[in-house]
Amino acid sequence: MMLFDFKILFPAVLLLWIIGALIFYIFKNKKIKNIGLVIISAGILYIFSLIVYMWVNLERPPLRTLGETRLWYALLVPIVGMVLYFRWKMKWIISYSVFLASVFVLISYSSPENFDKALMPALQSIWFVPHVIVYMFAYSILSVTMLIALKGLLMLAKNKFDENLMITADNIVYVGFAFLTFGLLFGAFWAKEAWGHYWTWDPKETWAFITWLFYLIYIHLRYNHKENVKPALWVLALAFIFLLVCWFGVNYLPSTQTSVHTYSS
Repeated sequence: MMLFDFKILFPAVLLLWIIGALIFYIFKNKKIKNIGLVIISAGILYIFSLIVYMWVNLERPPLRTLGETRLWYALLVPIVGMVLYFRWKMKWIISYSVFLASVFVLISYSSPENFDKALMPALQSIWFVPHVIVYMFAYSILSVTMLIALKGLLMLAKNKFDENLMITADNIVYVGFAFLTFGLLFGAFWAKEAWGHYWTWDPKETWAFITWLFYLIYIHLRYNHKENVKPALWVLALAFIFLLVCWFGVNYLPSTQTSVHTYSS
């Protein structure tokens, strides 16, 4: 369908997000600002429609390759931004989430993939879809914490720290960490069904565990050393770097050539 031609779809989504964000930030009237949010939501709906269209036509969930997961990320990041805005009234989260999603849309536009219906036997599992989607939710939620960590460190440097920032970070990390944990569990169940072992210290598994561990360290620091926020902020920033390595950086490591996760390259 022409409606889902990538050459048309991605520029259309970007245009909707740019117009929506400009309206949201330029106008002070609440009703007009809400129109901006509606326009941004139209872009989100467009990406969602593309994913549904691909799922139907490929006759498989579009979650097999990095390019396909980028589409999910472009869908989920602005949704998370909207939820956080309405929950904590963080105006900056709208521009951040729209910008981040736009980056992934641009990457998909500049590096189009040849999608096929092939789905290797290991992916033909009931755990495949929940495992990947849960991780995409976790990555989308935790992407916000990186900016919070950088903002917090900058505020500390200027001696203008606001403890409310850490309360927001804590709540976001708790939710994101829960999704990471479910992702690990679903992955273990999937591995047992596909390869006969719950855990094999595959490169992807190892980096997933390291990422999970760093967010756990952050939670530990906040629980036991609440008054000392600087170490927690640094751990939070490092955790997101490890998350990026786990998601796509690990694919460039030499050890990944023998990984059971090479289907996602």
